[in-house]
Amino acid sequence: MSDEILTLREVADYLKLTEKTAYRLAAEGKLPGFKVGGSWRFKRTDLEDWIESKKNNI
Repeated sequence: MSDEILTLREVADYLKLTEKTAYRLAAEGKLPGFKVGGSWRFKRTDLEDWIESKKNNI
């Protein structure tokens, strides 16, 4: 499923971050996510696009 939705914990694992860091980045708008009922959620495709854009900015 290409539009897989990930939780904050799953994103932290995926990006090799602590949950606290992933939360802070999401809250600051630096990670592409959205809130559902007060909990952060992320589309895997959005994260992959975000990673590619960060790789190209180096």
